[in-house]
Amino acid sequence: MSRGTRSGKPSEARTRLLGTATKIFYAEGIHSVGVDRIIEEAQVTRATLYRHFTGKEELVLAYLDQADQGIRAQITGALSPDASPEDDVRAVARAIADGIRSPGFRGCAFLNAVAEYPDPDHPVHRAVLAHRQWFLETVTGLLGRAGLEPADAAGRHFVMLRDGAMAAGCLFDPELVCETFLSGVESLLTTGAPAPRA
Repeated sequence: MSRGTRSGKPSEARTRLLGTATKIFYAEGIHSVGVDRIIEEAQVTRATLYRHFTGKEELVLAYLDQADQGIRAQITGALSPDASPEDDVRAVARAIADGIRSPGFRGCAFLNAVAEYPDPDHPVHRAVLAHRQWFLETVTGLLGRAGLEPADAAGRHFVMLRDGAMAAGCLFDPELVCETFLSGVESLLTTGAPAPRA
């Protein structure tokens, strides 16, 4: 596990290492970036890197953990105690669309990472699956509260709409992609997900 300072807060060097790795991993991919480049751009020594992370894999896992925490905060921030369940679903969809429209958008950090780590037993692959399971359960719960049945089918449908938008958002006009995604979510709320085949 990575280490912080004695106060429990991450050190400035660790924060700089993780911030640098996050920026480069997201923009350029994980395998294409070596620790030497991260050390150089973070302006730390190799010893500093290994004081905070056991190696590149732990740095990648910290990057994904930070992305996971960011997405959880984004979803929580989109929800309102005064909103209807349907409006909460719409708010989550709008938050996703806002991310797709953001400068430097390069797709989903988790889908990008799993493409580089296809082995289902690899810790990075497992971290991606854990995040996706949380996201699926979260949207399934929201859709269930909005009255969509079966909620699990609706949740899978929402996740597939989101995955498509995340992939297309860095390839095509993000405004058009977001319009299509939001329209798909609205249709899901209005007509429900297709029933799974028996």
